[in-house]
Amino acid sequence: MTDLIHDLIFKAADLAPDAEALLYQDQTMSYSLLAGEIETKADGLRALGLSRGERVAVYLEKRLETVVALFSASAASGVFVPVNPVLKPEQVAYILTDCNVRVLVTSLERLKLLQTVLLSCHDLHTLVVVDAQDELPAIAGLLVMSWEALHAASRISAALPAIDSDMAAILYTSGSTGKPKGVVLSHQNIQVNRYQLASRIDFGPTDKIFNALPIFHSFGLTGGTL
Repeated sequence: MTDLIHDLIFKAADLAPDAEALLYQDQTMSYSLLAGEIETKADGLRALGLSRGERVAVYLEKRLETVVALFSASAASGVFVPVNPVLKPEQVAYILTDCNVRVLVTSLERLKLLQTVLLSCHDLHTLVVVDAQDELPAIAGLLVMSWEALHAASRISAALPAIDSDMAAILYTSGSTGKPKGVVLSHQNIQVNRYQLASRIDFGPTDKIFNALPIFHSFGLTGGTL
């Protein structure tokens, strides 16, 4: 059986817990801290009722929380949907509706732009805001919570753990010839892409990868998981 995507982080945390996993501006995160954050946020998603195969969209720029949210969705047996952070509200709403997103992780600034279109996203039940400083906006029919509140959710065991042939991600095309289309990737798909890329790059455990590509792009996602 092929490793699941989130297993990569947990294995790295076992082998080198203090090694640097992420570097963003002046922020760093070790593998042990990253693994702990992923486990806790995954428990939070399950506590919200996320079931195996259900979608978690992440509408954020590149930042530490983006990486944690993507891997947490996977660890909760869900499917992550990275959304292009420059899309307009109507385009985001189309994606959320098209693939039946249940939980959306976003920023307060982006949430304010989305408020008028979220009512059309009938499968959406929870919004998680990563940088909430003041009181969160109330949106009818939706639970709006802070990133820290998700962190505080009680531990819930996964009743139906994912397997390697399950969906791991849905990546959307640009929509230049019509409506954007969701491309489904299993855990196996992403792992095979990783192996092929890694076989052509000579690097060791102390090397760093500068990922200039967007995470919502397949190559950017694969390169970021090497």
